[in-house]
Amino acid sequence: MKYRHLGKAGIKISEISLGAWLTYGGSVAQEVTQACIKAAVDHGVNFIDIADVYARGQAEIAVGNAIRKLGLKRQNLVLSSKVFWPMSDDVNDRGLSRKHIMESVHRSLRRLDTDYLDMYFCHRYDPETPVEEVVRAMDDLVHQGKVLYWGTSVWSAAQIEHAVGLARQFNAYLPQVEQPRYNMLDRHIEPEIMPVAAKHGIGLVVFSPLAQGVLTGKYNDGIPEGSRAATTDWVNRDLTEENLSKTRRLTALAHELGIEMSQLALAWILRRPEISAAITGASRAEHVLSNVKASEVTLSADVLERIEAILSGGEA
Repeated sequence: MKYRHLGKAGIKISEISLGAWLTYGGSVAQEVTQACIKAAVDHGVNFIDIADVYARGQAEIAVGNAIRKLGLKRQNLVLSSKVFWPMSDDVNDRGLSRKHIMESVHRSLRRLDTDYLDMYFCHRYDPETPVEEVVRAMDDLVHQGKVLYWGTSVWSAAQIEHAVGLARQFNAYLPQVEQPRYNMLDRHIEPEIMPVAAKHGIGLVVFSPLAQGVLTGKYNDGIPEGSRAATTDWVNRDLTEENLSKTRRLTALAHELGIEMSQLALAWILRRPEISAAITGASRAEHVLSNVKASEVTLSADVLERIEAILSGGEA
């Protein structure tokens, strides 16, 4: 496993990380969660990404239980969680108000059975709360030692710039990380968000690097029974004929290189120095073992040109 700095921060995280979205605490049993985390840590993964809203708190509980049962040292792990989405019907149990941030972080710490979070994300931008309130609340959490680095998730370049500007104005801790969606089929962060992140030394830890499984190639010949596309609507946005056509051609290229399609997709993401980590999901330990091997893959300039041709609709 290779490790990268979180932007300009001193902390280093595994460039392939493990995420809990749509898996742990929900559709994946506790023993499988534990097996996946063990496989990840055994192969050098130190960054585990969670959120309070994942399975309504159950993902944090599942990960915390797995860490305890496996006897993992907390200091060897980089744990993150997030705050924003409603956790109940209460009018204040949502958003990025100081009240919700402070109460949410305490609940996340209890569920994970830890004293601090390495990263804490504002899970979306909150138009109903002044950014100054958000920055000051996050700065307080860092001073209190409950959060080491704070960041944003799915914020626009302008919103990130605003937060950075206010943090500098108040001499507060700056946002250190942004978590956007990024993969071969969704490159929206390249024109603005990547340059802003690089400008301010903000690390990018990207989710959905395999486009909800589309970029594994498992949907190339249809939707398998029991697959995520067969049981949820999350995949529909990526499961288009244009995307499948590109993925089939990319799969052929991956086979030519002697690697799996998922490894090609992850290695392509890691070609960018702005990326600190790709957050991968896994519902079986075998998925983890396949994903971590992408850290060993280096794509040549020629291969990157062929990929670019496929993605742009040209000839590979």
